[in-house]
Amino acid sequence: MATITDRTSINAAGAYYVDSTCTDCSLCRDTAGDFFARDEDSGLSYVSRQPVTPEEIALVEEALIACPTESIGNDAAAN
Repeated sequence: MATITDRTSINAAGAYYVDSTCTDCSLCRDTAGDFFARDEDSGLSYVSRQPVTPEEIALVEEALIACPTESIGNDAAAN
């Protein structure tokens, strides 16, 4: 499970994030490419834009659930 304390600083501000356990498998970018990008410097994926609509949230949640390293988190889910 993603850990908020391991959240990388490049993530867009908001509830969803990728933490430092990412292995850059590209699954999140393949699933929800409008919301995830690859940081060329670190070689990790990150949340480039937070989802807003129910459809966008569903896509990001799909990526979160499918992430093989459980590196995607939703800080709002903890509240």
